[in-house]
Amino acid sequence: MAHLLSTSCTLYLSSNKHDYKPLNQRATVLPSYFNLIASSSPLKKLVFQGKRSQRCCTTIQATTLPVSKEAKTQPSSGANQTSNEASQAKRVMVIGGDGYCGWATALHLSKKGYEVAIVDSLVRRLFDQQLGLDSLTPISSIHNRIRRWKSLTGKTIQLHIGDVCDFEFLSETFKSFEPDAVVHFGEQRSAPYSMIDRSRAVFTQNNNVIGTLNVLFAIKEFSDQCHLVKLGTMGEYGTPNIDIEEGFITITHNGRTDTLPYPKQASSFYHLSKVHDSNNIAFTCKAWGIRATDLNQGVVYGVTTDETAMHEELYNRFDYDGVFGTALNRFCVQAAVGHPLTVYGKGGQTRGYLDIRDTVQCVELAIANPAERGEFRVFNQFTEQFSVNELATLVTKAGEKLGLEVQTKSVPNPRVEAEEHYYNAKHTKLVELGLKPHLLSDSLLDSLLNFTIKFKDRVDTKQIMPSVSWRKIGAKPKTVAA
Repeated sequence: MAHLLSTSCTLYLSSNKHDYKPLNQRATVLPSYFNLIASSSPLKKLVFQGKRSQRCCTTIQATTLPVSKEAKTQPSSGANQTSNEASQAKRVMVIGGDGYCGWATALHLSKKGYEVAIVDSLVRRLFDQQLGLDSLTPISSIHNRIRRWKSLTGKTIQLHIGDVCDFEFLSETFKSFEPDAVVHFGEQRSAPYSMIDRSRAVFTQNNNVIGTLNVLFAIKEFSDQCHLVKLGTMGEYGTPNIDIEEGFITITHNGRTDTLPYPKQASSFYHLSKVHDSNNIAFTCKAWGIRATDLNQGVVYGVTTDETAMHEELYNRFDYDGVFGTALNRFCVQAAVGHPLTVYGKGGQTRGYLDIRDTVQCVELAIANPAERGEFRVFNQFTEQFSVNELATLVTKAGEKLGLEVQTKSVPNPRVEAEEHYYNAKHTKLVELGLKPHLLSDSLLDSLLNFTIKFKDRVDTKQIMPSVSWRKIGAKPKTVAA
């Protein structure tokens, strides 16, 4: 049942960035969340189509109301009784906490005893509106999500709605929450999205690079002991014909030896933004003494964690489209609806993969074992390596066990990449810290397939095939045909 949410907000409105005045009033937060974006934000060109508003909301700090008396009395299923809680609860800011990895991480950390604040502009939801996409799973509003979590566990997650590219908003949020650690997921995370057209390429780099720079400056100015845990990507490395180390490589050249950052060979404007982030973070660790962990994550699959499975209003995203959907998720949906599995090109593209449950585990390990002051460390965050063809074979076998007729077809590769290559990436540091991986087993594939079958009526088959070409990107803005 949908609930109308009246949210207590503090709105800071002013045309002068040095003169923010609170309007002490109660406001109703409606689904038109994209109207809350600050005019100084890089999102404005994606959001405002008409005459620019003369007054813009630059800070919203939202608290949520109880779902209902009935919800308050529901048992917590032991959610309050957690093992391995932080001995002293730390304050963790999760930027991008409404997104796929961020939402699962925020709940996991909250359950573990950390005091959590989500910072998000909610622009990921706007992308779906713009492109005509939707998650396989129905997604509740961020307000209802947080209220449901409170009703089930008694734990409060703070919510700050705003754009980290707006430094005034970010500054107020830092000073208000005073984080001990910042988990930064708040970036446009899709390579295909960054290759749609010029405006999306510019948005991706502006949003990601400037947003991360603002976070670094906020840490320096307001919380210099804060530990930055930044989500990077294995895509920074590309597919070199040598082993991929964890962030650094020791080389000997002309008789001299040095340990240097591992060479980067990014393959999209999105991946390039991540390379820029890594360089900026490394520099500020050296110059300012910031402590940072760069998590170069592989491809994440799955939808369920212990926390998101507690209630349907806590469900996470499950993207299967050609813009945001990842290979394994897409294959499971295609198998469920009887569509051939779409292997791009030769299918030899090999990458590192991990379960969403391991993503949250890795972030927790990084927070619990922080970098030293001035240290820039890099962890390769994945658990197994698969080629696209290997994934297709695994899904085919799992589907046949469930009585599905699964076929595979090769489609023209929309990307510019090596389709057959050497790939061997190291990933030992998180294991040494205690990571206990959930490997891709037959039972997990059965679970994924059954989950997609449950929601197959929500599949829009028009979104299955790739719609973005690396070679055809142009300056003219593109839209997706209805």
